[in-house]
Amino acid sequence: MRKAYLAGEWVETGQSMAVINPFSGEMVDQVALCGPAEIEQALSKAVESQKAIRAMAPYQRAAALAAVRDGIAAKQELFVRTLSQENGKTLAESRLEVARSIATFDIAVGEATRIQGEAYELGINAMAVGRQALVRPYPIGVVSAIAPFNFPMNLAIHKIAPAMACGCPVVLKPASKTPLTALLLAELIQASGWPPGGFSVLPCDRQAGQMLVTDERIKLLSFTGSPEVGWKMKREAGKKKVVLELGGNAGLIVDKDVRDWDWLIARAVMGAFYQCGQVCISVQRIFLHQAIIGEFRARFKQATEALRTGDPLDAHTTLGPVIDRSNRERLQGWIQEALDQGAELITGHTVAPIGQGNSMAATILEEVSPNCRVNADEAFGPVVTLSSVESMEEAFQRANDSRFGLQCGVFTNDFDTVMQAFDTLEVGGVIHNDVPSFRVDSMPYGGVKDSGLGREGVKYAMKDMLEERVLVYRRT
Repeated sequence: MRKAYLAGEWVETGQSMAVINPFSGEMVDQVALCGPAEIEQALSKAVESQKAIRAMAPYQRAAALAAVRDGIAAKQELFVRTLSQENGKTLAESRLEVARSIATFDIAVGEATRIQGEAYELGINAMAVGRQALVRPYPIGVVSAIAPFNFPMNLAIHKIAPAMACGCPVVLKPASKTPLTALLLAELIQASGWPPGGFSVLPCDRQAGQMLVTDERIKLLSFTGSPEVGWKMKREAGKKKVVLELGGNAGLIVDKDVRDWDWLIARAVMGAFYQCGQVCISVQRIFLHQAIIGEFRARFKQATEALRTGDPLDAHTTLGPVIDRSNRERLQGWIQEALDQGAELITGHTVAPIGQGNSMAATILEEVSPNCRVNADEAFGPVVTLSSVESMEEAFQRANDSRFGLQCGVFTNDFDTVMQAFDTLEVGGVIHNDVPSFRVDSMPYGGVKDSGLGREGVKYAMKDMLEERVLVYRRT
């Protein structure tokens, strides 16, 4: 059984939680289950650690981050296999997440030494003559980080690494289904030289984890997960800052001037079915100019049917399982609802054979009613809908017809259309000639409407973790 990591100590709690492989249904491991007593200790230690952390010079914070980065690289295959076992990712998907995790820490190494303020004259009028302003950013304080199951490593790191770069203690609640990579990460942070009280990993249930939402000692809550849970947390968080990275039903818009069909189809399949569609910016709604929808449909169907379900630890598997049975049953129900309301099934809507756990076939639907849940809500599974449009203006309008606004992909070779998309689409990011699933870990990432509040990406996350303080100096 894995112990919890509480402010530099590995602790048993007398209770445990099983981690289940989504494919085999077998128990991968057990972890210590934390409760209010452990969370109280972690928060107290985090507050105490602030003095030591703030005393670290930028190069020392950068050195700790670099040590974690290098530790992940040295144990890369251990992280890969652990990810695939606890989450159900294919080996290729797990390798990509681990590589991105290394990159995120690497970005933070540089950003830790680039926290800068400004100085300027205040003499804009007679009252302020002889005074100067010195503006300097200071770490906000204790950060509460609540991570999701779909990227249990890199999305946790997108909270941890910026906080370390700023000089903020972190208490992390990993997703209950996927706590193992976070505990492996704790081993590396423990060995990095980071002050012991400044980091904890506490597997716990939602009831106990409520302390990480409401406690006034926490100065910033960073949550990634469902909109329903995220906005509820914001209402309950009190005066602390809140950053929310929530869900979406991302659109992909394809103009009639397609030049590279191979690139388009390869990216569309990846965007829709990578990690079995369990990605906030997964391609869910595809809007296609009526001139090319027929060819797209045929090519996309053929490529989708070539995906291979199976054991994620088998290198030949290209479509792993969804996280659990309840989500698979939910998806099957949403697909059937769309079919009952007149949608056309292009391919899919089957579960995998016995012995393949929570696997299901990648599914394509066409002309689904906008009100069906598979269109209007976040599917978070291997389901995508196709719709024909007469113009790009219609595509933009239909993409915007959503309570979400995370990212949108636009395939077009017309620059004016690109700029129109940038100006018109109500999203946090527009991705040109690629899918909305594209993300580089240094870029600002986040959404509007029900898709969230604030931005991640190391430099951009740090802005919320720093507070500006001004010194007004009067010359005598």
